Amino acid sequence: MSEVEVVEDFFGVYLLYCLNPKYKGRTYIGYTRDPNRRIMQHNRGTWAGGAYRTNNKGPWKMVMIVHGFPNNISALRFEWAWQNPTTTVRLKHLNLKKIPRKETEFKFKLRVLCEMLRVGPWCRLPLVIRWLEEQYREEFPIERAPPGHMTIVQGAVKSKNLKPSTSLSTNEECLLCSNYITDGQAKLTCLNSNCQLISHITCLADIFLTSGEYVPIEGTCPFCNTKIKWGDLIRKMRGCFQGAEECVSDESSEEVDKEFVDHPSWFLDCDDDL
Repeated sequence: MSEVEVVEDFFGVYLLYCLNPKYKGRTYIGYTRDPNRRIMQHNRGTWAGGAYRTNNKGPWKMVMIVHGFPNNISALRFEWAWQNPTTTVRLKHLNLKKIPRKETEFKFKLRVLCEMLRVGPWCRLPLVIRWLEEQYREEFPIERAPPGHMTIVQGAVKSKNLKPSTSLSTNEECLLCSNYITDGQAKLTCLNSNCQLISHITCLADIFLTSGEYVPIEGTCPFCNTKIKWGDLIRKMRGCFQGAEECVSDESSEEVDKEFVDHPSWFLDCDDDL
């Protein structure tokens, strides 16, 4: 068995394959900084941090992972485009259609990946296409091969220098600063339901603020490029605090209020004409 390769500053986008006879052949695309921990979470379920789309449908195999992205934003944009090939502007010129009758979901995802690796900005990155499960490996067509500076490898990988985390942790990672959003901290998500942006309120505000402003007015989501008004984001977050189960619990509302007090400018966000 080949040695496990250790990679520092790991940012990867992976492809899962479902082995459950009831759902066999289904796939899932995700982002991770720790592939070994992530596959365990998927197979244990949402209680352990797995995704809702993979919950109770396992076992899953992580068959491939693309890594070598310079940061999490770059990887997450790649993830979103791979998940939404008919929506992303990067692939519009290809006129990609939904899965043809004779093409499996797995083969479709690989076909999309072939095209993504050959268009900007990803074609300029020193990416590594890593097959984790040899039995699922497929060769890229010669006319659709990745650029020469990218490498295709086979074998396990282990990330290094990640923050320790238990599978039972309910904390989520801010996808802008890579630190965890702990209980009591305000969390923002994109208004685009297909976008997986999760961030601290202050991290996204830093991106939306322009020189001379003290209160964000509007900005572009760094992952899906959706134009968003700051007031709409805050209204969505406040709506979550008022009862949505997936948002922070009542016990943490006091801490959230404290964060708003510490940043009084957030109270001005609802005035869209500011």
